[in-house]
Amino acid sequence: MTEQQVAIPLPSGHAMRARWIRPASANPHQAAIIAIHDIFGYTDDIERIGRRLADNGYPVLVPDLYDLPASKPLCVVKTLKAHESGKGEAFDQLEACRRWLLEQREEPISQVGVMGFCMGGRFAVLYASRAPVQVVAPFYGGIPRQAEAIKGICPAVGGWGKADMIYGSHGDRLAGHMEALGIPHDIKSYDNVGHSFMNNHQTFVFKKLGALPPLRSRYDEAAAEDSWQRVLAFFEKVFSGTLVTPPGAVAGH
Repeated sequence: MTEQQVAIPLPSGHAMRARWIRPASANPHQAAIIAIHDIFGYTDDIERIGRRLADNGYPVLVPDLYDLPASKPLCVVKTLKAHESGKGEAFDQLEACRRWLLEQREEPISQVGVMGFCMGGRFAVLYASRAPVQVVAPFYGGIPRQAEAIKGICPAVGGWGKADMIYGSHGDRLAGHMEALGIPHDIKSYDNVGHSFMNNHQTFVFKKLGALPPLRSRYDEAAAEDSWQRVLAFFEKVFSGTLVTPPGAVAGH
């Protein structure tokens, strides 16, 4: 595995930093993943997740969505506004990542997936509903109320924790939307599990305060490992072409 920091050119002219993680032996499907961080921003934890994907043969690009040409607090605010409104520079950042993956010369890539957590989970769903990506893996992000809002979405695999008092029902919401749209999916909601169960931040705030209501954020090894197995199996089906979107489905990709 090799890692390096790269600069992703944005339409604004700014170059956003990102981590480019390449596996020792790439998967045979010419597929790469964009891994989108949670509200804590670019951390050791999202690098850990990127390496887990690379360990399974996927080249991974991990962008820092807070890296914008302004002060850090303002960049965070702009990103969170885009998160809520569904429009803004964050989506340009993700599209720049997709294009960079397809244009770089170090790995042969013709397919792109998106994986996101918390804030990144919502970004992943919204972006995958408007961009030509092949698969999306959202975890415990907010899902629009109406299926129409994600009409162009690709096949999805993800997870939510039912003990999360804010987003715990959004997994079932997404599964319902996917059923209505006729798009293949594997969305699972875990009993007795809260928010951020895939993330394992080594900070005081996350470890001591995160588990409190309403989010009840806590790493859960059993749910995380089950999710990893589902994600990797689903990715393999999508990228190998063995998962077929049923006739009549309205996915845009």
